[in-house]
Amino acid sequence: MEEPVTVTAPPAADASPASRSAATAPERAARRRGSPLAALTRWARGGGPATLLMFVPLLLAFGYFAWWPIVQSLVLAFQHTDLITEPTWVGLSNFQRVLADPLLWTALGNTAWFAVLALVIGFPLPILMAVVMAELRRSRQISSVLAYLPVIIPPVVSVLLWKQFYDPSETGLFNTVLGWLGIPPVGWLQDPGLAMPSMVVQSTWATAGTATIIYLAALMSIRTELYDAAEVDGASILQRTWHITLPQLRSMILLMLLLQIIGTMQVFTEPFVMTGGGPENRTVTLLMLVYNYAFLSGDFGKATALSLLLAVALSLVSAVYLRLTRKWSES
Repeated sequence: MEEPVTVTAPPAADASPASRSAATAPERAARRRGSPLAALTRWARGGGPATLLMFVPLLLAFGYFAWWPIVQSLVLAFQHTDLITEPTWVGLSNFQRVLADPLLWTALGNTAWFAVLALVIGFPLPILMAVVMAELRRSRQISSVLAYLPVIIPPVVSVLLWKQFYDPSETGLFNTVLGWLGIPPVGWLQDPGLAMPSMVVQSTWATAGTATIIYLAALMSIRTELYDAAEVDGASILQRTWHITLPQLRSMILLMLLLQIIGTMQVFTEPFVMTGGGPENRTVTLLMLVYNYAFLSGDFGKATALSLLLAVALSLVSAVYLRLTRKWSES
């Protein structure tokens, strides 16, 4: 029996040079468009040099006034200098002296206590004010102006004004109100237990307006259909706030919380003007300690070392905070 014969077709002939040229023409054009020379040409024709010419002065000014001081502070942290005599390199000695200062841990505890009180007292207030102002459709503009008015007052003026309110005599504003209720005068800033809460109340009054306006702007971006549907279902203001407003403001709340933590850990004006760190060092903060190192002791290297430690600590806290809240803010 004969075996079947298998016939294999010959391989197709190669395409002609003309067809290869036609097939690769778009590819060659794409390669030319993607070449560095072509990209540079398009950048030049698109006004790139003029943009760069306008951007370089801004970049140089920002670098000189913003980044160059940071570089200088990094150098000062490893030097012993009073900015008058020739500086000497001391290595890590400034950091060791800062960490060995017993007042450092007192200042750290006071600063943390200020941050906690500001979080408890001052953080929910702007959210509440923004929700109330969003409900006041007719008087929303005037209420926004009144809420932001304390922010316009210069910080030192605001602190001095409240220092008069906290006058420990019977003629002080708050003590006068307490006198109407039959309560004896209170030494608001002289009492070790009341000094820090008193400063937190003043700081909240002075800064809550900014956060309120930010929250109010975020509330205006929430779809009104959600509130209309909730009203049809008979939801109260508290229910609408809990189930609609707060979830929609989640990412904004997380961001504002981080900014408040960073801001309160750098508090300086309130304790410096109101109490000078007293009574009994109960209101000395980290930045006040930096001020004392630099301008009272004349040791700018030590002051810079403490500033650098604070910056590193806040950077680590921010990185950990953003890492932990990333999924929750995006969900």
